[in-house]
Amino acid sequence: MKIERFEDIKAWKEARELAKIVYENFKDIKDYGFKDQIQRAAVSIMSNIAEGFDRHSNKDFIHFLVIARGSVSEVKSLLYVALDNEYIDSKMFEKLYNHCNKIANLINGFIRYLRNSSRSC
Repeated sequence: MKIERFEDIKAWKEARELAKIVYENFKDIKDYGFKDQIQRAAVSIMSNIAEGFDRHSNKDFIHFLVIARGSVSEVKSLLYVALDNEYIDSKMFEKLYNHCNKIANLINGFIRYLRNSSRSC
């Protein structure tokens, strides 16, 4: 499938789903600092993928994908805080953590692809 818009990117679609799940699972948390941080990190993944796509050069796109991958790691780290404070149970932790790993793998694959291809504007 040809990627014509950032919405076509599998990693972006998965990041969007992750953000939705994060918002759903932490909406009632009264620890507003934590809730804000994990929500922002989740949104940052999809936002950086979109922003990088619209830079129209592989070098810039890769830069934003690396930032998105960093946000994936931030979400994963925050999931431990959520688990340790019983904001989520171990089953939800595993679900979210595995989803993060899936996104990181998609981003890594996309970075490898972009390093070996050229893209026109």
